[in-house]
Amino acid sequence: MQSESPDLPCNPERSFMSNRIQATFEKLHTKGEKALIPYIMAGDPTLAMTESLVLALEQGGADLIELGVPFSDPIADGPVIQQAAERALRSGTTLKKILSTVTNLRKKTSIPLILMAYYNTIMAMGIEAFCAQAVQAGVDGLIVPDLPPEESDLLYHAAQATGGPVSIFLLAPTSTAERRRAVIQRSHGFIYYVSLTGITGAKLTDLSQVRQSVLHLQRTSKKPVAVGFGIASAEQAREVGQFADGVIIGSALVRHICEHHSASTFLTDIQRMAQQWKAVLLPVTGTPSSTRRPKT
Repeated sequence: MQSESPDLPCNPERSFMSNRIQATFEKLHTKGEKALIPYIMAGDPTLAMTESLVLALEQGGADLIELGVPFSDPIADGPVIQQAAERALRSGTTLKKILSTVTNLRKKTSIPLILMAYYNTIMAMGIEAFCAQAVQAGVDGLIVPDLPPEESDLLYHAAQATGGPVSIFLLAPTSTAERRRAVIQRSHGFIYYVSLTGITGAKLTDLSQVRQSVLHLQRTSKKPVAVGFGIASAEQAREVGQFADGVIIGSALVRHICEHHSASTFLTDIQRMAQQWKAVLLPVTGTPSSTRRPKT
């Protein structure tokens, strides 16, 4: 990987070369598949249910899973995710308890797990302590939506020192060329492309600009690019999967959890939803859709 921003120093002696996220994207690439990445709020409705949801999603075909860390003052979340965070906080969910949940999950699954957490939550635990405990628990990746890459030195180097979790940064349609270079340099595992200017749960209407931006980002970075925000149906997932390396589905899933978690068929229904989403991300033929080899 070439350094494209001299203002973002990195330690060449330590790298994130071996990671479940990287291995998953490489495996999918060889099969011509695109990654299904569901997002759920940890602790909504309970952490015990979160464990069951992760396993049900994996059984349905999910390739990686994002676990939201509830926070009282989010900036990127729409009403559905905000309300899920409020429910999780009321149920007593904390970052430490989420790490314990990940530890329990690692006895049952090796699916890549990515935390999506606001920076205050991590700072409250202590950046070095968080990175060490996250790696020990089995967390693979970390998305911090309110932390731009140019301000991420403390977290980035703490993660390097402990061997993870790898940082995944967001790029928006309004991101500057300088920000794109910084994200390309500092993102490992994949780059998270925000498909619209707005909050989670907003409607995704025009994919032409998203396609153009993602294809350019893939050529420039040589890294997998996953698209999130606004993808609410299998048809939209299929359309995005035609050009992106991964599809992130959040609000539609979180809304279903809120409305149906008491149903006797709840987990079976969740597994079926994942199967429907994954089905549209499978290759039409056995030939990979691109010769570009994913890198992290």
